[in-house]
Amino acid sequence: MESDAILIEKLTAAVERLPASKTQEVLDFVEFLIAKEEQARAVTGVEPDPGKDPILSFIGGVSHGSLAHNIDGELYGG
Repeated sequence: MESDAILIEKLTAAVERLPASKTQEVLDFVEFLIAKEEQARAVTGVEPDPGKDPILSFIGGVSHGSLAHNIDGELYGG
């Protein structure tokens, strides 16, 4: 697994290559992930641990975006 610094560099480089119209989507997604982490911490009082939750360890396992479209609603009724 790559270090956080390397991943941040790769992410920054990838975002810089995107057209301006897509950068807002990236920001929205990042903010969504942050909110989801904060909500999980607020509900459980602990950090999510991919090693203990098979769903968390699978996140990112599918590269085709439409396969995961609205999956939270399907899984959790939201």
